[in-house]
Amino acid sequence: LQQLGRSAVISAAGALLPHRRMASSLFRKPVPGSGCWEMAAGDCDVTMAPEPSGAGEADAEREAEIFKEQGNAFYLKKDYNEAFNYYTKAIDICPKNVSYYGNRAATLMMIGKFREALEDAQQAVRLDDTFVRGHLREGKCHLSLGNAMAAGRCFQKVLELETNSPQALTELKSAEAVLEYERIAEVGFDKGDFRKVVYYMDRALEFAPACHRFKILKAECLALLGRYPDAQSVASDILRMDSTNADALYVRGLCLYYEDCIEKAVQFFVQALRMAPDHEKARLACRNAKALRAKKEEGNRAFKEGSYDEAFELYSEALKIDPNNIKTNAKLYCNRGTVGSKLNKMQQAIEDCSSAIKLDDTYIKAYMRRAQCYMDTEQYEEAVRDYEKIYQTEKTKEHKQLLKNAQLELKKSKRKDYYKILGVDKNATEDEIKKAYRKRALMHHPDRHSSASPEVQKEEEKKFKEVGEAFSILSDPKKKARYDSGQDLDDDGMNSGDFDANNIFKAFFGSPGGFSFEASGPGNFFFQFG
Repeated sequence: LQQLGRSAVISAAGALLPHRRMASSLFRKPVPGSGCWEMAAGDCDVTMAPEPSGAGEADAEREAEIFKEQGNAFYLKKDYNEAFNYYTKAIDICPKNVSYYGNRAATLMMIGKFREALEDAQQAVRLDDTFVRGHLREGKCHLSLGNAMAAGRCFQKVLELETNSPQALTELKSAEAVLEYERIAEVGFDKGDFRKVVYYMDRALEFAPACHRFKILKAECLALLGRYPDAQSVASDILRMDSTNADALYVRGLCLYYEDCIEKAVQFFVQALRMAPDHEKARLACRNAKALRAKKEEGNRAFKEGSYDEAFELYSEALKIDPNNIKTNAKLYCNRGTVGSKLNKMQQAIEDCSSAIKLDDTYIKAYMRRAQCYMDTEQYEEAVRDYEKIYQTEKTKEHKQLLKNAQLELKKSKRKDYYKILGVDKNATEDEIKKAYRKRALMHHPDRHSSASPEVQKEEEKKFKEVGEAFSILSDPKKKARYDSGQDLDDDGMNSGDFDANNIFKAFFGSPGGFSFEASGPGNFFFQFG
């Protein structure tokens, strides 16, 4: 040995025993025959004197136990991060100690890291298959992550080791409940009963708070129910933890798609497909979004060019792409309603606007379009109802004036329509009104129907009086102005009923000698002035 100096000595067993060596504070050497590691002395030259393996193992175990006790103290103080650090130090020294893995698993569960806790719990039961708390923790981790079937197997194992374990029995019932909630939700989704799915996913998440699968299904159904902010919140929470989660990216895109933000939606669908090329839902949604965008743009272009028939067809085709896209379809219906009004298909336009409002009852533009169609078709009560809704939602001067106009037209519509009685347009000139009166007065004059039945005579006499009343108002500029503005004609002594139809007739025809009707054949009359 003196001759070798600092050189190595080869033992009889063939092992290399260094006389002197460097040891780092991060270096640990295995203690023969134990599951522990001996901590190194430091970053300096040290002489490693041989020592009995039993003593080294005991020292390592004592050091690991100290770390474990320190971890327990921090755990009781609910300082789980520090507890985790000390349990980890204990495991580093004794990597085959079951309780250390069990304690660290419990700590990880307390801070919601169920996937990492599951790994520790599984390692613990690999080291000791009879470790009851290890199987319980493994089961609870599986359940929290949404794997109720695997959780059930763990709890069954506990019951094999410890018959009638109250905790295992309770947890087993929870796992069975989650499996049942999954089954009901799956059936509900297939039937389109998305409210039921949300309800049962909420129930399942009470037992499986870390299950991304349940959260994604809930978020997707919230989006399909139109509860976009709630759905986005769930998806965003997942993306904060895992920005590459394809399911969460898909749901985020779905919310934007259903909110008619199609450009942004496509970006999320493409990103989801980048993360998971086989994501079928993202692929289908992306295809629908692109098709809907293209068809809507074609319809808008045709409308701007004045090709109304083509625009009507393009909007109709777009409406067939995705019945679930409520906001976009509401806009498409409203656009088609606008086209219908341009084509003078008023009833079709009203129906399309009503469909838009049914999909989105906050869609003011659809109410405005329908109200105008009601005005154009003289359905004033319906127009007033729509304008009232609009003004309640947006109290602008424009909306207030539109409501007043509709109310005025409604009031006017409840009076006799003198223009209609004379058969003239509301913009008729004085000469047109006179010609219309001449024609109608002669048509309904009682003398012309003297040989008719009493019922016909009565009806014609009524019409003759209405014609005279209409002419008395529309031929008087002052009365006509008040009538056209919707004011009451009884004000200022303008009583529309204060007239004699025969006197108006005589005054109009100016016949001092009178005139008479004579029959020229069955049902035919002519009149002549005297």
